Amino acid sequence: MLKNKKIGFIGAGSMAEAMIAGIVNAKKLPKDHIYVSNKSNVERLRELETGYGIKGVKREELPMKELDIIVLAMKPKDAQIALDSIRNELQPHQLIISVLAGITTSFMEHHLKYGQQVLRVMPNTSSMISESATAIAPGTFTEKSQITIAKELLTCIGKVFEIKEEQMDIFTGIAGSGPAYFYYLMEHMERAGKEGGLDTETTREIMAQTILGAAKMIMEADETPATLRENVTSPNGTTAAGLAALAKHGGGKAITQAIKQASNRSHEISSQLEEKLLPKAQ
Repeated sequence: MLKNKKIGFIGAGSMAEAMIAGIVNAKKLPKDHIYVSNKSNVERLRELETGYGIKGVKREELPMKELDIIVLAMKPKDAQIALDSIRNELQPHQLIISVLAGITTSFMEHHLKYGQQVLRVMPNTSSMISESATAIAPGTFTEKSQITIAKELLTCIGKVFEIKEEQMDIFTGIAGSGPAYFYYLMEHMERAGKEGGLDTETTREIMAQTILGAAKMIMEADETPATLRENVTSPNGTTAAGLAALAKHGGGKAITQAIKQASNRSHEISSQLEEKLLPKAQ
């Protein structure tokens, strides 16, 4: 369904590049069906054009009538201006995808014509290597066929999960911010390895492989995380000692609180953006 579609990116930052790289590498679309634009950084457009063989154009040169999908990939603070600028150029069949943090489907619908099909997307930074955990939440008028096309598109950067709009904040707490939690854990593992006599490079390879293996066990084994943990924990053994230390120092509680705080902050950001931007259009 995606093969003959044309897609245009408004914004040429790292997320736009990650998606473009994924689409090109997966050969989901002809390269000349992919357009990327920004306000004024021509050098950046040439960089993407040369690197991926797609078309880099100024915002006003985007062939809006020809596009099937328009991806909003600018800074969230510029969302209202971008939506207002394309409002009268859009057709009902066109799908607007936002990868902007804090911008809800209702916000997009407010700034576009009644009935416009929109989709909110939340990727994470692993999209750069096509391993993102990406959430999508469809708007009020988005057709199932469009959701299917969007899923096919976004599988180019990883695995896709369709969730409800109100679940975006907790998804952000788990997956959007999640990579940072693991990097933070790895920082401390690296430090412990160094103190134990291992060199930094070796420690990094060891812990990366360990986390990769644990993740694959979760994805491939028909067992819960709790069961897998119990399977590797012998009474009075080394793992039991490590887990006891985690419990003593609040490791489990810290993880839970990190997710909750990130989720709360995601909700705050959305609320602040809507309070700041929506009144201007009323």
